[in-house]
Amino acid sequence: MIGSTHLLGPADVRNLAGELGVRPTKQRGQNFVIDPNTIRRIVRAAELRPDDAVVEVGPGLGSLTLGLLAEAAHVTAVEIDPVLAAALPSTIQARMPDAVSRFSLVEADALQVTELPGPAPTALVANLPYNVAVPVLLTMLERFPTLRRVLVMVQAEVADRLAAEPGSRTYGVPSVKARWYADVRRAGSIGRNVFWPAPNVDSGLVALDRREPAVAGVRRHDVFAVVDAAFAQRRKTLRSALAGWAGSPVAAEAALRAAGVDPGARGESLTVDQFARIAAARTHEEPA
Repeated sequence: MIGSTHLLGPADVRNLAGELGVRPTKQRGQNFVIDPNTIRRIVRAAELRPDDAVVEVGPGLGSLTLGLLAEAAHVTAVEIDPVLAAALPSTIQARMPDAVSRFSLVEADALQVTELPGPAPTALVANLPYNVAVPVLLTMLERFPTLRRVLVMVQAEVADRLAAEPGSRTYGVPSVKARWYADVRRAGSIGRNVFWPAPNVDSGLVALDRREPAVAGVRRHDVFAVVDAAFAQRRKTLRSALAGWAGSPVAAEAALRAAGVDPGARGESLTVDQFARIAAARTHEEPA
């Protein structure tokens, strides 16, 4: 059970921001969580184990960081804002002095991070900036294969897209690419009033559990090329949409039939494993 004394409340967040001269910016998607109960809920939904090494992207003033340190063995925070990054260790020292040795900080753009200090991360838990949520999520999953579980808070619309099932209106590129790495599900909704400043949209929690690709011997890059081509012209049949990728409509149809996929289907109806079989079929046709 996460204690109440070390978590940041509304007054704490505003006071910290005032001391630092921080004014949240839309450019960096800064909306700070000011409700300790929401922090507890996020940490609970993350299903952390005592031996987990967590990476958090965009810790801001440290609201979620403190909650994570109460439950995990180690937390590494990646923060792009130099003022926020500089202040975070002091906040932890003041609120949870016993946890200082279990905390690491990386001042960087998460999209540029290729390695992390401390133990290899086993979980990603973050309140992701709305404007870069999907790229950050996919990048972290790609670069850190030790991540087994993910719990991210994102804009509700993005949460719906990530968790969408084939055939639904919101199913698209983010839905498929996230499923290349993991099983994906919605893990709850978050209202606007738990943030400062309050955003103009609601938020959602998305949980991901790492899985091995079901189709062996096919590269992620090749699968993603098929996905991008299929959804670039999502109203077209796959025979037409994949013509440029395959070299011609005839070649596209051949790859689709070899993969057991109807050439008249559309990308929004396919699972990630079907996209992988299409990529594998085309790769096997190409001369060495």
